[in-house]
Amino acid sequence: MKNPFGNMANVMKQAQAMQAQMAKIQEEAASKTVTGSAGGGTVTVTANGAMDLVSIVIDPEVVKSGDVDMLQDVVLAASNDALRKARQMMADEMKAVTGGMNLPGLF
Repeated sequence: MKNPFGNMANVMKQAQAMQAQMAKIQEEAASKTVTGSAGGGTVTVTANGAMDLVSIVIDPEVVKSGDVDMLQDVVLAASNDALRKARQMMADEMKAVTGGMNLPGLF
């Protein structure tokens, strides 16, 4: 009679290996960046794979206009663009590890 727990042990080993790979990808994510922009490139925001904003560059001409509300909107839009791209970058990298399996709440 086959050991019914043999397959379970194999599945657990595979899950642990996948978990280790995902942890490595998340650790490396801080060094990978994407840039989002808005306002025709007047504001660019760089985010890393850990979802941290690492830089914001604002065209000095935008500041000269004195339109604070518009500047705030453009900074917000550029930030959201960068974070969306960072999430997509991480999703693509995780998909490579998981083989496209849908694992809700993974990151």
